[in-house]
Amino acid sequence: MQFQNSKVAAARVGTCHGSRERARGCNAIFTSRPAIHFVSPVSPIRPDYQPGLDHLCRAGSQSFGYSFPPHFLFPKMESQETAKRPIEEPTEAVALQDAEPATKRVKLDDAAPAPQVQEEPSKPQPEAQPQTENEKPKEQRQDDRDKRRGIAPIKKEYLVVPPSQVAKTAEVVDDDAAEGRTAPDVEAATGKEGKKKRPKGQNKEREFGIFADAQRLCNSVAWTPEFSPRHCKHGDRCNALHDIRKYLKEGRRPDLKVFGGKCPVWETHGKCSSGWRCLFVESHMKEIEHEDGRKELVLTEDPTKIKPETTPSVPPEEESMDARAGVYNVVPPAVKLALSRKKIQHEKSDQYLKWMAKDSELARIHYHKQKDDDDVAKDYAAQYVEPPLKPSEKRRIYFGRETPVLAPLTTQGNLPFRRLCVELGAEITYSEMALGLPLLQGQKADWTLMRAHESEITPPRYTPTGIVDPAYDNAKDLKFGVQITANAPWIAIKSAETLARYLPHLRAIDLNCGCPIDMVYKSGAGSALLDAPSKLERMIRGMNTVSGDVPITAKIRMGVRDDRLTAQKLVERLALGAPDIRAVSGAPGCAAVTLHGRTRQQRYTKAADWGYIAECAALVKSFNETKDSLQDTIREADESTLPNGGHMYFVGNGDCYSHVDYFNHVDNAGVDSVMIGRGAIIKPWIFEEISAGQYLDKSATERLAYVEKFAKYGMEAWGSDELGLNYTRRFLLEFLSFFHRYVPIGLLEYLPPAMNDRPPAYKGRNELETLLASKNYLDWIKISEMFLGPAPPNFKFQPKHKSNAYESIEAEG
Repeated sequence: MQFQNSKVAAARVGTCHGSRERARGCNAIFTSRPAIHFVSPVSPIRPDYQPGLDHLCRAGSQSFGYSFPPHFLFPKMESQETAKRPIEEPTEAVALQDAEPATKRVKLDDAAPAPQVQEEPSKPQPEAQPQTENEKPKEQRQDDRDKRRGIAPIKKEYLVVPPSQVAKTAEVVDDDAAEGRTAPDVEAATGKEGKKKRPKGQNKEREFGIFADAQRLCNSVAWTPEFSPRHCKHGDRCNALHDIRKYLKEGRRPDLKVFGGKCPVWETHGKCSSGWRCLFVESHMKEIEHEDGRKELVLTEDPTKIKPETTPSVPPEEESMDARAGVYNVVPPAVKLALSRKKIQHEKSDQYLKWMAKDSELARIHYHKQKDDDDVAKDYAAQYVEPPLKPSEKRRIYFGRETPVLAPLTTQGNLPFRRLCVELGAEITYSEMALGLPLLQGQKADWTLMRAHESEITPPRYTPTGIVDPAYDNAKDLKFGVQITANAPWIAIKSAETLARYLPHLRAIDLNCGCPIDMVYKSGAGSALLDAPSKLERMIRGMNTVSGDVPITAKIRMGVRDDRLTAQKLVERLALGAPDIRAVSGAPGCAAVTLHGRTRQQRYTKAADWGYIAECAALVKSFNETKDSLQDTIREADESTLPNGGHMYFVGNGDCYSHVDYFNHVDNAGVDSVMIGRGAIIKPWIFEEISAGQYLDKSATERLAYVEKFAKYGMEAWGSDELGLNYTRRFLLEFLSFFHRYVPIGLLEYLPPAMNDRPPAYKGRNELETLLASKNYLDWIKISEMFLGPAPPNFKFQPKHKSNAYESIEAEG
């Protein structure tokens, strides 16, 4: 069955995603493709763009969550048989709508003929009915996995339950609740049969136990030979150990046997920054005998492996957590202390904020009077005063088809994980989101997030195929940028000045305007800025003014609520400025905008709206052209003070899980590049697939090698002592909470895979593959012990997702 509409044959066609299109009153048509389309006469997207076409052809409405039957959309086209049926008596076809995806129903309606009725004159002939799935011959009905929405199509030979039961064993994961959204903290409930239901939602106030040595070793001896300690500033009042031999015997655990007992940090860098606290210290220590017969314990180094340029400038006894080889953007403790005591002056920010207060009052008067008095409205331009500072010339940045972007990821986006992704092909990375106010207060936790690995300060790949910016210097560009959030302009502006001053290796400072977490949103930061465009514009303008040569970018969502999308107007404001003042003040100076194709209200179980992202991408292209005309006709702006010479890049974000998704979005949605978040945690080699242009069926051994690399990189970043090793264990377990979701493509019935498809209970091609797919966090701890040794008795780990806390539920058969 196929419906056509000649009136819209030449109109632009996009994919209908839900309440946004219904609010517009979209005209839906049902085509032979298993998707629902809408016609928008004003949509600027390309007419040939079909977001997620491969997913749609594979599973119909699986990607977007809609399953409208034809008679729902076209009641006048119902068959006579359907029209004669009483309304209050649901038919089998109607009942099937609730249990079967749209694709399969369309296939049945289109292809399945009515069953042949044997000629029996003695019996009345029943009215011919459309064949339903229940009427199929038994040999044709194999299982309920065939294009079932949200269920990964595992091959039958790998299922551990009958094919008809796969939906009951499919993992249900609420990423939204695990990130601290508004999902209720539901405790384990009891079902009708007395069995405990699997808990869902977020584990709040998670505890990780206390992991430390039994007796603490004083910093004055932690990195020195036995007979040459440094002066202890606490003197006789120090309650830590100063006897190295006693510490090695009684103050800590015995050395670990993993990695052959050799310290991974020492093997890589020629020395270990953990000193005597290292749990592999026997591999880089020795006992020397002096002429007087005394025997002294000393730490050894390998000069051939030590790189002078990676030697930290901060003494290890002062900053043991940050003084690591190969780590950059390490801020001295003295700076943090001065920030905490408010001894750091922000001269640029103070001047700009003083001017901004006066200009905001002038703009407020202008806004309220312009409705009634045109003459008064014109006074704003006459009274406008230039800011005391002009933005410095910014370093040019570049986003292109060859530069996939790793998203800023809370908890998971740590330095070891970013290092792994860069090794696999990520060209642009961002730090975890830091809070602006704690940065200004010198809090160590937030400043630690600003650190970058040496692999992140190298230039990104640059092979442009389109228009080349002659002013862009790839040699001066680098991969690493930082992301902050703030709820007030003064916090954002002063944070930008501070970061630009003390972090020498920065690609850009990104302002988070999309964080959905309640704590951030209710404070007025994150996605709350989507409903405060004037405040957001003032933040971007001020940050751009005081950040030196570091560009300013922003990451936004489609809006706060599903029925009120604001991204298009917000993108216009970031590109050109507010309509009523842009002729006077010019563009805000935003170098790039990243749009996540979801609202704050939307759940992760719904697909990202790439149709809307495509519309915004087309608008950004037109804005860049409009900006050029504004510079030529309205206000002669100094192009050297505009980011990228006046060109704003646009990056899309949401549900990218394969190279097919990536190139589909770049080529058809019109974005400059794609930012990848959850897909990179589940499958870090997605960047390798993008570079190779093909799927890579990683074996269990190869995937375990990535876990081993994470463990090594974690010890290099956080240390190989008790504290650093269990920091590594904690974040490795956070990584495995997503990593286990990967379903090897060799186990799938068809491609491409979908990130939101939930795998049913299955077994791998070998025992290791089965272990890596385990949903039980106790198995994740076993995997961590392969490379980090046994977890200490007081170590605790609670996964973000309650569904992974298996000890609180009964085993399921």
